[in-house]
Amino acid sequence: MTLPTLPGPDQIATAAASIAGRTLRTPALALTSDRWRGILPDAASVTVKLELFQQAGSFKARGVLLGIEALSAAQRAAGVVAASGGNHALAVSWAAQAAGVSARIAMPATVDPLRIDGCRTMGAEVTLCADMPAAFAEMDRVVAQEGRAILHPFDGAHMTLGAAVCGAEYAAQAPQIDVLVVPVGGGGLIGGLGAAFKVANPGCTVIGVEPVGADSLTRSLAAGHPVALDRIATIADSLSAPRAMPYSLGVAAQVVDRMVHVTDDQMRAAMGHYMDVLRLMAEPACAASLAAICGPLRDDLAGRHVGIIACGSNISVARFAAVMAG
Repeated sequence: MTLPTLPGPDQIATAAASIAGRTLRTPALALTSDRWRGILPDAASVTVKLELFQQAGSFKARGVLLGIEALSAAQRAAGVVAASGGNHALAVSWAAQAAGVSARIAMPATVDPLRIDGCRTMGAEVTLCADMPAAFAEMDRVVAQEGRAILHPFDGAHMTLGAAVCGAEYAAQAPQIDVLVVPVGGGGLIGGLGAAFKVANPGCTVIGVEPVGADSLTRSLAAGHPVALDRIATIADSLSAPRAMPYSLGVAAQVVDRMVHVTDDQMRAAMGHYMDVLRLMAEPACAASLAAICGPLRDDLAGRHVGIIACGSNISVARFAAVMAG
């Protein structure tokens, strides 16, 4: 397995400066309310970074901005293409519109209509596909036929660097964190966050969370090479990457200490906790790290300072109700 160079402090600081003023410094909230009693594990502290308040509704905004900044003049003229279950699609549509770049998005037809409409409202051309593997195939077809530049949802130095900017911001907001628990789709978020936290605190434990029915990174780390899934079965469409990719896998291999699985029911329960306690309507991916610390990690966090991330939430009221109803 090829191990890419991790983003360092100077590179992260330069990237942060280049997008300052166009992204938001999202809040890091200590979960200290008595209303969390009995829900959270017996940890020394639990903090959540609320990336669902970021531009375009998710952490993706930083990396996508960096990706568009890196395009050549010819690539800008040809436009960009992305495959996504929603959050990346919205971030690409938002950033491309701001830069005056044409965007095409391939999305599963089953995603929340709020996401499809959001992309089209921001000027992107959306192609609906049968599922995520078909969306990735459509992205590859567009590249071959139209010469557009890929803005991959997780595999690329710009996405890792964008997540590292988020991680450096989070580590500065909550320097006590010594266990970081991160939702995983393709691995771009955990790679960047993990790299930044390891710079701030080399002893920090970085734990990835994947749905039971979409665990390409878990399998790929175990195999030592990218693994493609034959089938995806999860309510967390934002965590439904059909395959791991070389760059993000190589980054994750250097920073991830452990992977755990969460079930759909555990994510539903965490969605309910966010709604009941914080009045936040979290999509399943947004609730995955909370689901992990309340579920498979619950007995392992005593005395630890835990950091989780609400990575994004582009979900309609109707879809939220449908997911919660099972």
